[in-house]
Amino acid sequence: MKITGGEAVVKVLQNEGVKKVFGVPGESYLDVLDAFYEKTDIEYVTARQEGGAAFMAEGYAKATLGTGVCMATRGPGATNLSIGIHTAYQDSTPLVAIIGQIERSFKNKEAFQEVDLPALFKPIAKWSVEIENADRIPELLHRAFHLARSGRPGPVVVALPEDALSDTVVYTNKAVPKVEASFPNAKAVQKVAERIENARKPIIIAGGGVIWAEGQDDLVTLAEKINIPVASAFRRFTSFPNSHPNYIGALGLGAPSYLLDYIKESDVVIALGTRLSQVTTANYTLLAENAELIHIDADADTFGKSYSPDLAIQADAKKFIKALEEAVEQNHDTFLENNRQFLKDLFHSFSRLEQKYSNENVDMEGMMYDVVQFFPKDAIVTNDAGNFFSWLSRYYTFNGHDVYAGPTSGAMGYGLPAAIGVKLAKPQRTVISFSGDGGFMMTMQEFQTAVRNQASVLAIVINNSLYGTIRSHQEKKFPGRAVATELSDVHFANIAENMGGYGERVETNKAFLPAVQRALDSEKPALIEVITNPGILSANQ
Repeated sequence: MKITGGEAVVKVLQNEGVKKVFGVPGESYLDVLDAFYEKTDIEYVTARQEGGAAFMAEGYAKATLGTGVCMATRGPGATNLSIGIHTAYQDSTPLVAIIGQIERSFKNKEAFQEVDLPALFKPIAKWSVEIENADRIPELLHRAFHLARSGRPGPVVVALPEDALSDTVVYTNKAVPKVEASFPNAKAVQKVAERIENARKPIIIAGGGVIWAEGQDDLVTLAEKINIPVASAFRRFTSFPNSHPNYIGALGLGAPSYLLDYIKESDVVIALGTRLSQVTTANYTLLAENAELIHIDADADTFGKSYSPDLAIQADAKKFIKALEEAVEQNHDTFLENNRQFLKDLFHSFSRLEQKYSNENVDMEGMMYDVVQFFPKDAIVTNDAGNFFSWLSRYYTFNGHDVYAGPTSGAMGYGLPAAIGVKLAKPQRTVISFSGDGGFMMTMQEFQTAVRNQASVLAIVINNSLYGTIRSHQEKKFPGRAVATELSDVHFANIAENMGGYGERVETNKAFLPAVQRALDSEKPALIEVITNPGILSANQ
């Protein structure tokens, strides 16, 4: 079958089961855009900026446990896209970014918007390639999808010269078969079983590998059988149900001291599907020298990056959990039971909410009390980077497998566009984004994308007219010498209304829930702007 290079791109997307592509159109890939014209099985979702498109694709991938796809033009479009590529890389999210490129005959002349795209993205992608020969588009683009979802998932960048997309090619299906997840070595699993049986203060740190392998239910079964406490890695709340008796808290920003202290005292630490990042490990201080580290991950390159494990096992998280559950004996040891219950009590005390209301500004703990009481238990939450996250992390209970999507990369501007991607993946679910005023304004133009696509997300914007996280760092390191972190007040609710959605500004706790109800009743993309005290920068303050 003879088709153009642009048509070959769309044919690959169809064969890979892609339903939505997020992007900003550009002249360097017009042939691809034209190939969408008569296709009804793939929707091109037009964003207002490439960074927003990449965040949408990344959020969509997390919601579907599939591969997100985003598109951009060369040069400025590609560099705008890079924030989402980096987020997908640090979050281990499968993503394929397709980027138009200058004509092949113009290379190395500093042509219009010329950038060496494979070199640009090499440090933040699993693979970056420029397809010079149009005949190889099916082969290499299918390979891109394979690499994005295999091993430790991540982003792959494919650059396509504009003139190659006009070439006529003979299309043959070059799809790469899905590779079965790897099983753990049986002898290694037995070693883990023996070490767990002798442990007195064990801990499982559950990461994104558990989520992508859909191993949460199996991990619950294992944890109950061996009576072991479980903590979630940074922003991997859905790796284990937060209300379960074995769950003892989340690591990362604002992690409680009791949790950090316990892990430092642990004799056996099982790192399961986590790369033990800087944030998860509190600047690589989490593990004591005498702790025995057992590290399980789908990607062998993860081992030794942060800590040298005593035992490293390359395996799919779900398959490892099931194998270990079969290898271990039921454990009803009283000491272990008391240890787990003690830690759970500390977690309950740390995360207990009070209905604190303020008549001057919105008290964040009181707002979280209302959020937890009011929002559906299956609501999906996304968030930006920002100091408001400490309240969300401390007080919100994540119990479903798919109720959260947040950036471990700490990317500002993520919350709203990711929520749009999630909502387009799961239109029947309530989707809520939490953002600070600083982060929200970086991608707030995508609220209009939500309106245009009838993606009725609820955006909650915490407005203290500050870059609050940086202000809190300044106050710790240079007390009384804040610089560059004060912002002017912006009426975001008016902007939401002007874009065709619903908007409301809330200045007291009593006004919050009625405003939320009106927003949901509007059945439009909605924004609730919450005015908070700029002097209170953390839930732990």
